[in-house]
Amino acid sequence: MATLLKKPLKLALIQLATGTDKTANLNHARTKVLEASKAGASLIVLPECFNSPYGTQHFPNYAETLLPSPPTPTQSPTYHALSSLAAETKTYLLGGSIPEYAPLTKKYHNTSLLFSPTGTLLATHRKLHLFDISIPGKITFRESDVLSPGNKLTLVDLPPYGRIALAICYDIRFPEMATIAARKGCFLLLYPGAFNLTTGQLHWKLQARARAVDNQVYVGVCSPARDMEAGYHAWGHSMVVDPNAEVMGEAGEGEEVVYAELSGERIEEVRKGIPIYTQRRFDVYPDVSEGDVKFEE
Repeated sequence: MATLLKKPLKLALIQLATGTDKTANLNHARTKVLEASKAGASLIVLPECFNSPYGTQHFPNYAETLLPSPPTPTQSPTYHALSSLAAETKTYLLGGSIPEYAPLTKKYHNTSLLFSPTGTLLATHRKLHLFDISIPGKITFRESDVLSPGNKLTLVDLPPYGRIALAICYDIRFPEMATIAARKGCFLLLYPGAFNLTTGQLHWKLQARARAVDNQVYVGVCSPARDMEAGYHAWGHSMVVDPNAEVMGEAGEGEEVVYAELSGERIEEVRKGIPIYTQRRFDVYPDVSEGDVKFEE
């Protein structure tokens, strides 16, 4: 069995409290990333919409231009803040997501940015599945009123460790993405996400544990801190789940950093005990990872 995670990795999920001031949000994110770095984290994750409030009415006002890359500091102060911070801390840093404006298409996206320990941009992921739901008496929300979806899966190699997959929030409800990532050798699936008080209570932990146990890989879900004074109330409860669907660490509702030590041995142990990887019946049903999968926009 190939070792997916080549050496132990300390993961940090920052459940960040954010407000309406982008500069203050970036400064606060910097403080928490420095805290996580000093605690020994090598891969640090910020939540969905960490530089802005979450809501369709906010996306155009907070959107930044990322292409052509690299953007200027005026076009994307968040890009440059993350790049500098990754280099300063010598960590892999995932800017959970920010609102992006694409001038060529005149479309808005919900976009993640992953930077290397040298400050180099390694990958971007535009949210593939937009959050359009209507639960009578609970919540109605339509990201598609403003946002456009991305058009690719995002798998990234972290040379000292192995391969990870990036997705955003509602993407977690589509298990095909996770299955493809795991079949392509990912040891970790990361989902910055802002589930709300309705869907969070119902499905946040369930989805995280399901994606982990289905694929026998680690899963990290990173939420903003809950703010009942804001227009949108995030669920919180950022967590790391191991390949056996055991919760390794879980935040509460407020601002908090969740840490977890990931090891390749744990993946191998789980897969040897329940060897679904050698028991699949591709003579009966197709291997979704071998289909027409898009890894480029």
